[in-house]
Amino acid sequence: MLDIRQLRYFVAVAEFEHVGKAAEQLHISQSPLSRQIAQLEERLGLQLFERSQQRLRISSDGRTFLHEAKALLKHAERLESLGRRLGRGESGGLCIGYVSHAIHAGVLPKALRRVREERPGIHIALYNLTPQEQLEGLRQRSLDIALVCEPMSMDDPDLLATPVFNDPLYLALPSGHPLVDKAHIIPTDLHEQDWIMVDGRANPHRRERFMASCVEAGFTPQILLEAAEPLIALGLVSAGLGLALIQQSMGGVSNPDVVLRELPWLQQSIGLWVAWHRVDLRPIVGDFRQIVLAGAEH
Repeated sequence: MLDIRQLRYFVAVAEFEHVGKAAEQLHISQSPLSRQIAQLEERLGLQLFERSQQRLRISSDGRTFLHEAKALLKHAERLESLGRRLGRGESGGLCIGYVSHAIHAGVLPKALRRVREERPGIHIALYNLTPQEQLEGLRQRSLDIALVCEPMSMDDPDLLATPVFNDPLYLALPSGHPLVDKAHIIPTDLHEQDWIMVDGRANPHRRERFMASCVEAGFTPQILLEAAEPLIALGLVSAGLGLALIQQSMGGVSNPDVVLRELPWLQQSIGLWVAWHRVDLRPIVGDFRQIVLAGAEH
């Protein structure tokens, strides 16, 4: 069985790549720290560091081991926190991962409000993470619930997911744009217009699907700018820098300089899914999942 203390020592040395600095952070002397690292390497039969007179460098195998060690320590911290709360008679807590869309669409705030009303003493930790980070958090059991725009494969051996809702995408126009006054916007109206792509770099598949659907509809967008978040895209649209597709739930976020128009012929939406581990050990996890789904139905 691995020694948690040795793992903490290893992570500190690996992050500094310097025994002295790691020892200072850990408040121990260098000699016992070096001895603990050597014992860990001997136990594993693995060289975690490449040593020279000049400096200490983490090995390639050491980097792989570091990733897993950090995940294990994070889970150990969460497990200790859970144990303390259970020891105080609390029902445990929830670690929730989410994408920003879960906030914009009101799904997560509504669910949090209800769970606070029903269980005021529950501890909730929120983590704004990418979908990939959330799914990995579920696998490592550092997260209880994930709210993602795209789920994992439905035959995933560890995780389950169910759709919460689909949020239609509307065309966002600057208030002074000529198309604002047009009764019906058709594909040729959008041909070679300047566009702002939302989340295209972080999600290349979304960019590919967007381009393919536009071409299929009959126009080719000229992507002028990239925006990491829909709120940023709305700000760029309001400045007159281009058009964008924004989820209906945002409703222009009360921006008088942006007009949202429905495009019935361009069927695009952003989904929201709730995901969890197949080994659902605590009732509170299932309860919160049902709260999320029930809130999205109203």
